[in-house]
Amino acid sequence: MAKKGEIPFDMGLFWFKGQKIGTGQASVKAYNRQLRNLIHAGRATPSFVVSHELPLEQAPEGYRNFDAREEGWTKVVLHPNGHRH
Repeated sequence: MAKKGEIPFDMGLFWFKGQKIGTGQASVKAYNRQLRNLIHAGRATPSFVVSHELPLEQAPEGYRNFDAREEGWTKVVLHPNGHRH
């Protein structure tokens, strides 16, 4: 089930315990430029999330592996000029 992004969930037990679920998305548009600037300045280091850095030509391979939830593919950074900074 995990390969498909699914988890077993007992709705009856959840209801019985009186639990709540909340959903939502991060406000990416509100923060993406600020975070990019912090990363560029070396003040933020998200590298612990990055599993692979690839040249742009390898983007299809990277997307395939990430989408298939292949082991170890958590975040892919693509470099248009073909090399890391």
